[in-house]
Amino acid sequence: MLPSHTTAVVFAYHSVGVRCIKTLLARGIAIALVVTHEDNPAETIWFESVAALCKEHGIPTITPSDPKSPELHAQVAAVAPDFIFSFYYRNMLPVELLALAKRGAYNLHGSLLPKYRGRVPVNWAVLHGETETGATLHEMALKPDAGAIIAQTMVPILPDDTAFEVFGKLTVASEQTLWSSLPGLIAGTAPKLINEIAKGSYFGGRKPEDGRIDWQQSAQQVYNLHRAVAPPYPGAFTELHGKIYVIGKARLLAASTAKITADLPTGLCVVDNAILGVCGDGRALTITELLLNGEVVTAAALDAALKSH
Repeated sequence: MLPSHTTAVVFAYHSVGVRCIKTLLARGIAIALVVTHEDNPAETIWFESVAALCKEHGIPTITPSDPKSPELHAQVAAVAPDFIFSFYYRNMLPVELLALAKRGAYNLHGSLLPKYRGRVPVNWAVLHGETETGATLHEMALKPDAGAIIAQTMVPILPDDTAFEVFGKLTVASEQTLWSSLPGLIAGTAPKLINEIAKGSYFGGRKPEDGRIDWQQSAQQVYNLHRAVAPPYPGAFTELHGKIYVIGKARLLAASTAKITADLPTGLCVVDNAILGVCGDGRALTITELLLNGEVVTAAALDAALKSH
């Protein structure tokens, strides 16, 4: 256990925020204040609640709309924390705020920096067909995800993993990374590796519209899109006769089955009572769950819809 007089202010949200707060407490860190977000009613909340955890542990919690506000700066300054931590908090923190941490300000990011700096790194990694990603603990700086790297933990992305499944692995990897790094941070002996951002990549946020399928792409590209945004994310979708169909579950058909789709047009179709998504390279996805207005569409219903126009 670390000495309880080590204090922290924590900015946190999501399951990663919950697990990392629990890790700080288990390591004996005194959390004086947690800054989190109000849940967005328009968002599917499939993750754990930081606010609920803090209520359980009696930790003061606030949800300011602007982390640059003078009021928040004053609150953190009054605490005079040893550390500031950010665990999946969604806003950039101003350097003036970070400077209030006497022993450093650190963020937990869901990629192997310097790759996939920026927003929703898990989704981008799956979309681009990466075979591994990870959690990185790093110093916070003026630019996003640009400070020195303290530690990283790699996780595999298996060929059929969805972003949701990868996020589960990253939640554990985040906990492991923080747990192993805290003794060195407290002792002042933690390594600081150069974060070579010029060799990495930066990506912005994604909107539901970014899930629109281009059936002219290869089957692997379409499958990666499906995996990157599969439920509980908004899902990859296609429009048919003015209606939006969302892929709930799918698999990539083997290249050896391409002869089945050889004479079929690209897009949704029904073959032997199975729903397929035929792509520009002649390969296809077998779609085991297709949704229309949140309801499962049967192969027979889709076949009727295709034949009605």
